[in-house]
Amino acid sequence: MHTPLCKHAWGEPEEYAQQAVKAGLKGIIFTCHCPMPDGFWPTVRMSESEFDTYVAIVQRAANAFKGKLDIRLGIESEYYPGCEEYIAKLHQRADFHYVLGAVHWQAKEYLNKYEIGTIENFRRTYFDHLAKSAESGLYDCIAHPDLVKNYHPDSWCFAIVKNTVSTVLDRIAATGVAMELNTSGLNKSYSEMNPGLEMLRMMADRKIPVVLGSDSHRPIRVGEHFVTALNHLAEAGYEKVS
Repeated sequence: MHTPLCKHAWGEPEEYAQQAVKAGLKGIIFTCHCPMPDGFWPTVRMSESEFDTYVAIVQRAANAFKGKLDIRLGIESEYYPGCEEYIAKLHQRADFHYVLGAVHWQAKEYLNKYEIGTIENFRRTYFDHLAKSAESGLYDCIAHPDLVKNYHPDSWCFAIVKNTVSTVLDRIAATGVAMELNTSGLNKSYSEMNPGLEMLRMMADRKIPVVLGSDSHRPIRVGEHFVTALNHLAEAGYEKVS
């Protein structure tokens, strides 16, 4: 779940909570985009001065829905090499139940630094950064782990990066960090969940835990495509959910 503080989501936390109750969910976790230093993609995240407000509005919703819905405080924290010290300090500022680690290839600042060489080279860099984020020990779960297929989506071919992904998943599996199955991928330019089924099978083979998320930026999308996602998990080889 996101909040309006990220500047590209709509609806107050209570509206997301109400939709979750309607959908029959037992609980939700808000994971709004974290503040970042040095002007890193400022148009899609809360500012430093809004951090305490974020914590407060999630707590407000948790209080309002106590006994009806378990609402937890999380955050979607950025990852790129060099941000680790800032992120570690940020995570000490609140009692987070859950921290998503996200590599957002589409950030102008990320592209300016890492869009070097071929399209496939950039994609391999992205996947290497996924592994580095897990190895940092800063995150509970890795968000939308093949988001980079939306970079030149017409040229995306999983077979080309499969060996890279295999090595990266070995590294992530060794950390015990979970990975997200993000249903909002169906709404993106490359219309497929993040990750796609073949990568999800590779994750299952390595017994990497999966967290299901709708990445809702508006209340109506809370729990969207969850039935389809559960079917994908079963097809990939996951045998139980909790």
